[in-house]
Amino acid sequence: MTVLTRWDPFREFTTLQDRMNRLFRGSYGEGQEALSTSSFAPPVDVYEDEHNVTLKIEVPGIEEKDIDVRVENNLLTVHGERKFEKEEKEENFRRVERQYGSFTRSFTLPNTVDTEHVQANYDKGILKIQLAKKAEAKPKQIKVNVGSEKPLEGKGASRAA
Repeated sequence: MTVLTRWDPFREFTTLQDRMNRLFRGSYGEGQEALSTSSFAPPVDVYEDEHNVTLKIEVPGIEEKDIDVRVENNLLTVHGERKFEKEEKEENFRRVERQYGSFTRSFTLPNTVDTEHVQANYDKGILKIQLAKKAEAKPKQIKVNVGSEKPLEGKGASRAA
């Protein structure tokens, strides 16, 4: 016995749309509560010179009291939270692209960093963390003598004439 099924090309589109709706509902949740509990990772620039290792972390909209910076066992950890501002006059959002919730970023520090000398400054949405290098890790300039070669003292160097 042969069964014929009528093919409907739009049925596949409807099924695809249902799957996409379920995916977005599951990922983003329903309502504003899902926005406030998400997590994100703010961008970080790390650069180094002969005296410091410096990190600049973009955290606009986060108050200074909501940022925690710790150094423990050569691990720098920055934790913070951007809270969702619920204003009654803006309750009908059309689009929310800014990320809300808590974040944690951790960085393994090189052995050249002096963990006793760490400074953190927050200005205009940028958290700047400066980690001083240990004195023995800083480059040393060696003077180059020009002219006659002198033997090193204490090495027993002698020249035969």
